[in-house]
Amino acid sequence: MKALKGRDFISIADFTTEELEYILKTSALMKSRFYSGERVIPVLQGRTLLLIFQKPSTRTRISFEVAMRQLGGEAISLTWKEMQLGRGETIADTARVISRYVDAVAARVFSHEDLVELARHASIPVINALSNKEHPCQAVGDMLTIWEKKGRYSGLTISFVGDGGDNVLHSLLLIAVKLGNNVRVGTAKGYDPDPAIWKIAEEEAEKKNVTVEIVRSPEEAVRGVDVVYTDVWVSMGQESEAEKRIKDLTPFRVTGELMKLAKEDAIFMHCLPAKRGYEVTDEVMDGPHSVVWDQAENRLHTQKAILALLL
Repeated sequence: MKALKGRDFISIADFTTEELEYILKTSALMKSRFYSGERVIPVLQGRTLLLIFQKPSTRTRISFEVAMRQLGGEAISLTWKEMQLGRGETIADTARVISRYVDAVAARVFSHEDLVELARHASIPVINALSNKEHPCQAVGDMLTIWEKKGRYSGLTISFVGDGGDNVLHSLLLIAVKLGNNVRVGTAKGYDPDPAIWKIAEEEAEKKNVTVEIVRSPEEAVRGVDVVYTDVWVSMGQESEAEKRIKDLTPFRVTGELMKLAKEDAIFMHCLPAKRGYEVTDEVMDGPHSVVWDQAENRLHTQKAILALLL
């Protein structure tokens, strides 16, 4: 799809249903070719990706670096403090310079606005490798996993239980609705999704004839659903709020008993890292419903697709 070439990948909201389906199908193709023995598909030979990290990373850094290698390209990883950004150079000046050196940049930042500023001044594709508002690469990997496990990526009911203001939920909510799924958010008062994201989701839901709803009961949130998803309650930068967050969200812990209320063949998902014993128990993480390891792997294949299509 030529329309994707040269684009930024900052928010799921920026892409149509057809574009998201194309990215998913390309992701599935990348994975299929990998398992058929094509460990390197050299479509990005001679290309370089710059990775910028304000926050620590395991899955994002490794999967992006390996993705570029498996596409025949190279990756450079730097922390914010290793760059002149850490000494006060403006994001705009940095964007102009790196656009002369590399073919794309993926940044993992605290502030979503920093990512928007980077994209505004860069002449190369900018990829959101996580911000406080969204995690779109995670969302694509999640939907590939759902497609693999449920045989389809539409017509399902997905429940997210825990912190409704979570960046992972925001991207999951948008992609799930755009692809024609119902989404049920189980969260405590004061932890609802970002109003701007929720408004977009409601508008998309009306177009697709699906539902989005917020409920205050964890039992109501998961009853009869196809997918149960959760994430940590205390993200990086929220450490000062940890005690209150844990107290408020403990009723939304995903336990074996809670999973019994979902469909018998429901899957459990978590973007990782997990705080075992808090948002989810070991029984669920390591149990028969859990698909978290396949979900983590799929970050690699979906990011290969995103990189190949943008470049």
